[in-house]
Amino acid sequence: MPDEARNDFTKGSMWKNILNLALPMTAAQMVNLLYNVVDRMYIGHIPEASTLALTGLGLTFPIIMIITAFANLFGAGGAPLCSIARGRGDHERAQRIMGNSFCMLMVSGVILMALCFLFKRPILYLFGASESTYPYASDYLSIYLCGTLFVMTGLGMNSFINSQGFGKIGMLTVVLGAAANIVLDPIFIFVFRMGIRGAALATVLSQMLSSVWILRFLTSGHAIYSLRLQDMPPDWRLIREIAALGLSGFIMAVTNSIVQIACNATLQRFGGDLYIGIMTVLSSVREVITMPANGLTSGAQPVLGYNYGAGKYGRVRRGILFISVVCVSFTFIMWILLLAFPRPFIHIFNSDPLLLEKGVSALHIYFFGFFMMSFQFSAQSAFVALGRSRHAVFFSIFRKVIIVTPLTFLLPHVGGLGVNGVFLAEPISNFLGGIACYTTMLLTLWPQLREDPKMPGPFADLDRASRSDE
Repeated sequence: MPDEARNDFTKGSMWKNILNLALPMTAAQMVNLLYNVVDRMYIGHIPEASTLALTGLGLTFPIIMIITAFANLFGAGGAPLCSIARGRGDHERAQRIMGNSFCMLMVSGVILMALCFLFKRPILYLFGASESTYPYASDYLSIYLCGTLFVMTGLGMNSFINSQGFGKIGMLTVVLGAAANIVLDPIFIFVFRMGIRGAALATVLSQMLSSVWILRFLTSGHAIYSLRLQDMPPDWRLIREIAALGLSGFIMAVTNSIVQIACNATLQRFGGDLYIGIMTVLSSVREVITMPANGLTSGAQPVLGYNYGAGKYGRVRRGILFISVVCVSFTFIMWILLLAFPRPFIHIFNSDPLLLEKGVSALHIYFFGFFMMSFQFSAQSAFVALGRSRHAVFFSIFRKVIIVTPLTFLLPHVGGLGVNGVFLAEPISNFLGGIACYTTMLLTLWPQLREDPKMPGPFADLDRASRSDE
């Protein structure tokens, strides 16, 4: 039976509990991001083929996002349920949630790998490949798909390490793989002259190391809940609950994939391979600068879910407020830095003078009002952590499917905007999606969390307020 006193998130201040998980998780996400970002950095500087190779890599993003979507469906879906069950003291249910999540991660991984290999060529051309860029996309994807099960394990099961309060272990999980990727990338790409295939091979081997580390911890007995064979046979009622909660993260990843497909196809029509390369760079910059906000909201979810399960609603409110203020402040600062210094951010991923020239104006459009995205990050995290899957799913669809995708196809035809119309769709969605999601959270979820009508105001000292709940 798990030790009840370990990682009890109802004790101490909420912001400290969140940061204790979020800081190592943010570091872990930073390191995890290096799996693909380091690839792009090296590929974007391959002599004589940097832009074509980088564009080819960008064409594989929608497929990688779909794989990530299924990792979110069963990993990010199961982990909050596990936290809620632990907060209620239902340890057997928490064990079965983790076992069923692992089972579905493996099954979906095998199916995805087979389908992607079978339809690789038509998919890549549908996504915007040309005769010049298809060979690079095909070479990278063929090797990357061989590591699909490692990706599912690394992304999906690390959520359960973090949900049990082992943030530092979760960080070390990906540090091992990312460090290997940083070392292996230049060796395979430049020393062995494997080019983009070397980047894919380095990524697969690195993900394998991360997966081995995760499974070793979750079967060692050191975790509060360990992987057990008796918990893995599918319990379809439980799987539906896991998938319902993970549907938000799943749809977010799938809709990101849909947007990437729409952008690549439209940019190929209006601007050609160069602008697909620019979008690849901008997407990479966005991943890097949103990572701390994602790390904070991910770190908050187990804490919010545990306190919700324990009936500590006042603490949940303070946790939501804390992540909202920090996320908006951070992304606002990053927006100002992007406006002031656009070229250094682009140069990280490519040094082609033409790409740099065209990329600066595209960056200014794409990141306008970037901080508004944080309102959706914060509200979405609250909905997921508290099991309100329908709200989270709706706003995932609303921003990407209802706003971004139609605008990506329509705006290039308006007033001769062309490629600028594609880049303009993102900031419009940030404003509309962020306002709609956060307002809904304040009107629906927030009033239901009032534990004490005399609860301290939003700017009261968080430490004192948290201790008053004890």
